[in-house]
Amino acid sequence: MATDLIQELDALEAAAADEVGGVASGDDLEALRVRLLGRKEGRLTAILRRVGELPADQKPAVGKRANEVKEAVSALLERRESELAGGDGGAHGLDLTLPGRRAWRGGRHPVTRVVDEISEVFRDLGFARARGPEAETEWHNFVALNTPLDHPAAATSDTFYLEPGLLLRSHTSPVQIRTMLEHEPPIRIIAPGVVYRRDPWDPSHAPAFEQIEGLVVDEGVSMVDLKATLGEFARRLFGPDTKTRFRPSYFPFTEPSAEVDVTCPFCEAGCSTCKGTGWLEIMGAGMVDPAVFEAVGIDAERYTGFAFGMGPGRIAMLVYGVPDIRMWYEGDTRFLEQFT
Repeated sequence: MATDLIQELDALEAAAADEVGGVASGDDLEALRVRLLGRKEGRLTAILRRVGELPADQKPAVGKRANEVKEAVSALLERRESELAGGDGGAHGLDLTLPGRRAWRGGRHPVTRVVDEISEVFRDLGFARARGPEAETEWHNFVALNTPLDHPAAATSDTFYLEPGLLLRSHTSPVQIRTMLEHEPPIRIIAPGVVYRRDPWDPSHAPAFEQIEGLVVDEGVSMVDLKATLGEFARRLFGPDTKTRFRPSYFPFTEPSAEVDVTCPFCEAGCSTCKGTGWLEIMGAGMVDPAVFEAVGIDAERYTGFAFGMGPGRIAMLVYGVPDIRMWYEGDTRFLEQFT
């Protein structure tokens, strides 16, 4: 199967070499480009759609050859475009002083990279990865999480409602609820995903952003397990000398609750990143409130658990020293290219 696709790619490159030279106008050249490399109906795209059918060990070879063919065909098209525009220099009005074109270097988005790094750490700690819908019910998003509908977080000023009773999830905690409804303990998951809130668009807030939450449910789980797990996570993500501290806080679905800080990885005695404190807040956490277990039908007398949640976008700001969270989401390739 891989051999057949590679032969088709070779034939595509040969056909392009024959056809490009015969194109006599810019419109015809663009039509040929779409026919060969177009994202929807192009011949190369049609071949790539069949790569998913290959065994995993055959995909790299086909992918490599596909990239080579794409680059070769693109070069042919660009060369012919230059010729049609008058590629012999100033006699045809070509300004040779213009800077040359440079291919943009693609890569994973920095926040996606941080999500993957966090997920890898928790995978090594025994956590599975769970997903859930972005359009949620009030019950999954609030009520089952011990948050009454008259709570400020459930108001239309804070939450995006699609219709009565249906909303865009404001955190990934509903994935925890769905997991506990579908699976018996023991449970050990993380739930990465995009969440939506009516937050202002400013240097530290965005109306749509990534979040990762975690949940552990089993017999005998205690605050000691929570602190040990998050302490090990921090050391693996930020470095072996990283320390953590837990400050009392409040969340409707955990009791007791805490804000989790780590020692600033950029300084020893304080800096502008940590505002001179030597500590950075990275997440909220706590022991699962028995009311949450009651909502999903888990025996709170037998089982205990802990949960935590963090924003990868904010952690990416710390890792890469970016001062404004909006820069992640504005799609400026000049900025994002620095992290490829």
